[in-house]
Amino acid sequence: MQSPLNDTVVQTIRSAARKLPGAARRAFQAEACRDYCNNSPRTAERLFGWSRHTVQKRLDEQAAGNIILDQERSGRPSYSVQLPKLQDAIRSLVDPNTCPHPSFANTFRYTRMTGKAVLEALVREKGYKKSDLPAENTMRRLLNEMGYRLWRVQKTTPKKDSRMRSDLRQHKSGACT
Repeated sequence: MQSPLNDTVVQTIRSAARKLPGAARRAFQAEACRDYCNNSPRTAERLFGWSRHTVQKRLDEQAAGNIILDQERSGRPSYSVQLPKLQDAIRSLVDPNTCPHPSFANTFRYTRMTGKAVLEALVREKGYKKSDLPAENTMRRLLNEMGYRLWRVQKTTPKKDSRMRSDLRQHKSGACT
């Protein structure tokens, strides 16, 4: 079957499909299949590079009148799900050691506590098991997501004692003998 579409239109349709998530993508693919491929998932696969099984799934969804739900993502649950009180415990440890930006230039709260120090404090003061807590890198990421930024203590130069300087000048000039 000769396609009535030129390469530019095919690329635009492919790009549009890539930008849509899950069920919306399948709906768009099925619509394009109906409009340009005579309801043939195999033609859509050849023309647009889509999986014919995905296009067929949406055509089946439309025929049945309901949307087939996507499978839930698998993987490890986040620490906010595993340990719901963890963020409150972190805040109670880190907040006493924080300060805002001196010029209030942003909304971050700066702290001197590192991710490692927070993990040790959670074990020592809050009674968490080390095996239940995230790794140090994950703790740093979590602190950043909570709005905390690590800020080293700025070393200050001591103020010069002008009185002592004047005494030295006088001593060198021979005024104080």
